[in-house]
Amino acid sequence: MTARVFFYVQHLLGIGHLRRAATLARALAAGGFDVLLVSGGAPVDGLALGGARLHQLPPVRAADARLKELARLDGSPLDEAFRASRTRQLLDLFEAEQPDILLTEQFPFGRTQLRFELLPLLEAAQDRPSAPWIVSSIRDVLRRTASPARVDEMVQTFEAFDAVLVHADPALVRLDDSFPAWPDIQARALYTGYVSDQDAPVPDSAVGKGEVIVSAGGGAVGAPLLQAALAARPLTALADRRWRLLVGPNMPDAERAALAASAGPDVIVEPVRADFPALLRNASLSISQAGYNTVVETLCHGDRAVLVPFGTARETEQADRARVLVERGMVAAVAPGELTPESLAAAIARAWAGPSIRSFPPVDGRGASATVAALRQMVSP
Repeated sequence: MTARVFFYVQHLLGIGHLRRAATLARALAAGGFDVLLVSGGAPVDGLALGGARLHQLPPVRAADARLKELARLDGSPLDEAFRASRTRQLLDLFEAEQPDILLTEQFPFGRTQLRFELLPLLEAAQDRPSAPWIVSSIRDVLRRTASPARVDEMVQTFEAFDAVLVHADPALVRLDDSFPAWPDIQARALYTGYVSDQDAPVPDSAVGKGEVIVSAGGGAVGAPLLQAALAARPLTALADRRWRLLVGPNMPDAERAALAASAGPDVIVEPVRADFPALLRNASLSISQAGYNTVVETLCHGDRAVLVPFGTARETEQADRARVLVERGMVAAVAPGELTPESLAAAIARAWAGPSIRSFPPVDGRGASATVAALRQMVSP
């Protein structure tokens, strides 16, 4: 009998959480699981799911870049009727699916704004006569600004879980560096390696050969980086190369148009591309934010890189990821709040003078296949 996976994911600002969940869902479906990916964020066109199924909940997003409050897609706040209706839909779906595994992306170590529906979902799973395995799926770095009370709440909620899959390579980044209660969860924690499409062949092409590739993930907060890159270009030793700026789907049209209008000769401004790994493999330098997916692809395929992490007083994840890689000498970076054309040009000079990422031991990017193996072991007789 095919084991069923009920996989909950909520993206709030960018689309990185959903992209990583989709990669896992594809791998699980290819590995013989019946997978339902339940997405609570804004719909994303062209999401590659392979043999997995998708259910779209009434979507919500972050009200602003602080990622503290939730809103509907039109910006209106959530009311109790909306919360109750979405929770009921989620619970009815769970009851209909009768999964063998409940997989929650980030929760309880993140997405705590969604407790109104996730706590009832946990209760429903535990109340079933034959309870499913309950597993959390998290990134390499957690938000360090969580209060001691919130950390205690995470640990307490985790008591309902059978395991947490840490999608990281512990030889590079360890979760205990960002999560102070690691001793309370480590007995049920498993490092899988980073989640990537490392097993998928990278097309053999010359696209992006010798270029500088500038990307900003989904683009919701990426315009300052792309604008700074244009202004920094003439200040660098790479000014005579082609620069390719990749614009994410969440960038407002006005900002997209302004970038295109200010692009000079030998600068390409275009939407994000499915062949991004090939671009990284062929490029001389990558400039990007420090989101999980982009960093993993850069480490797996890139040569030299500058990271410009998105960060706020509350959101520390990208800055911490970039810091670890800078300390290891693998990349250069511009700290949050310090981005100017001059600071970016200086970081480009450091990266260009430094070693290639390829000179370091390769990172473990087999997180998808390791996740399939871990969940298969759980449900095996």
